[in-house]
Amino acid sequence: MTHPTTPTARICPNCDGFATAAITTGSRDQHGHRHTITANCPACHGQGTVPARVPERARA
Repeated sequence: MTHPTTPTARICPNCDGFATAAITTGSRDQHGHRHTITANCPACHGQGTVPARVPERARA
């Protein structure tokens, strides 16, 4: 007999686990460094994982 296991989090299918990206704005500051902004994945909110789904037949 198998014991039920707790579903673990899975990698976000929208961002493949790369939840946050640094994007350059194209401008530079007085020291010559590029200005960057961060963008988070809208599906996982920057976590990189989403909750695991419970199979339909296990819900009964």
